[in-house]
Amino acid sequence: MAYQLHYWPTIQGRGEFVRLALEAAGAEYVDVAREPPAKGGGESALMRDLDAPGNPRPSFAPPFLVDGDVVVGQTAAILLYLGPRLGLAGAGELDALWTHQIQLTIADAVAEAHDTHHPLSTGLYYEDQREAALARAKAFRDERIPKFLNWFERILQRNPLGDVHLVGDSLTYADLSLFQLVAGLRYAFPKATARALAHTPAIVKLYANVARRQRVHDYLQSPRRIPFNEEGIFRAYPELDG
Repeated sequence: MAYQLHYWPTIQGRGEFVRLALEAAGAEYVDVAREPPAKGGGESALMRDLDAPGNPRPSFAPPFLVDGDVVVGQTAAILLYLGPRLGLAGAGELDALWTHQIQLTIADAVAEAHDTHHPLSTGLYYEDQREAALARAKAFRDERIPKFLNWFERILQRNPLGDVHLVGDSLTYADLSLFQLVAGLRYAFPKATARALAHTPAIVKLYANVARRQRVHDYLQSPRRIPFNEEGIFRAYPELDG
């Protein structure tokens, strides 16, 4: 049975981290909200399933994954569930735990990237909080981007099995998620990210290695990969890049 991924149909957002794992593993899945309503898809199906009365453990918001009777929300929790099933969680319990820890740190970076353009409230337009966004973005690009990327760089360099992967000697969802984080930062903060990546050669190598994996490469070139845009987490406002 195919996995059912529920996420907004017009943005990459947090759902993209799950899509990348499913695509890299060659897993069969349905991106429900991107299916036509005639096939049971669309945003109405997403919202219906999000608050399904029969689910005693509803998700707070998309993304959420349905696998038979299992419904799991939150990106990191979805990947924790999928990782072993897709062969993307390393070898053994400790690798799986370490992979999850890295994913949670990536989630922190993603949340901070989002808050550069919505520092006061998600209920306000960017234009209504632009001054606060300018200050928040400066701190993010000058302090936080280097701090996050330097930590991932240290992980790669300290991996006893080599600096090709974050965990062990095989691809994990942490590698895929770091790839997505870097892609998003390059889109939203191209100048600041280039400066930080100049000091993190192992991340640059990992990014290139992930991008040329056949299934990932094919996905990135396909219409299934939604382009970055100014409705998602990573938004290209030139004034925020300094």
